[in-house]
Amino acid sequence: MKNLVILSVLLFLNSSILAQIGVGAKKPANAQMLFDGSREMLDEKWTYWEGPRLKASLPIKWQIVIDPVDRGYAMNSNDPAAAGGLYGAADIITKQEFRDFRLHVEFLVQNEGGNSGVYLQNRYEIQILDGDYGLHGMAAIINEHLPTIQAYNGTGKWNAYDITFRAARFKNGKLTEKARVTVYFNGKKIHENKEIQQVWGGPNSGQDGGNDGGKGITDRPGGIKLQAEGHDVLYRNIWIKELKIKNPKTDF
Repeated sequence: MKNLVILSVLLFLNSSILAQIGVGAKKPANAQMLFDGSREMLDEKWTYWEGPRLKASLPIKWQIVIDPVDRGYAMNSNDPAAAGGLYGAADIITKQEFRDFRLHVEFLVQNEGGNSGVYLQNRYEIQILDGDYGLHGMAAIINEHLPTIQAYNGTGKWNAYDITFRAARFKNGKLTEKARVTVYFNGKKIHENKEIQQVWGGPNSGQDGGNDGGKGITDRPGGIKLQAEGHDVLYRNIWIKELKIKNPKTDF
């Protein structure tokens, strides 16, 4: 009887986790919705990242569009200020900054070669790039870790990143532990507790990108950033749960 109870609890916990990963995952009651498809929430919780290459001006020019697959609405990252792949010119970032968290983001690449990216703390990019599976390609922790599984659903279909992130740790102003992340892609684990070395892409890429070639990570929180590169990449159903992860373990 005792074993049956334990098994039931484990099955319940496992089903609870599975219910919160993949396309269509619902926000847990104790998480915060960052984008629900509405213009109101886009303007309330997001702004342009004021990086050195910023060319856009408020209000945010990302358009709210009809979801091409399901009912509802999404936002299109194809901001005119970022035409030609000018990353950093019209990226949007949450007004709230975060340290440790669990994040859910859904995206749809409309055309071949579509390019965008999800930035954790406005530092570390989980790449979105149709047709590329290298270190600069789809679902890579950019320039550092390849996904273990190619789980991309393809153009014209919704995809989901589910991420647990632990921020870098500092003592007396000095870096003691680097950031770590676990990522599920469409319900499949592709990165398990990976350490992230630095910010890539220079000062136009994100926070600390211009510090010591991206290696000079500082002890400040950062927002969730979505990249505009002049492509029709749509986003919907974005939510986050703040965490306090004591040990350097992000697996879930």
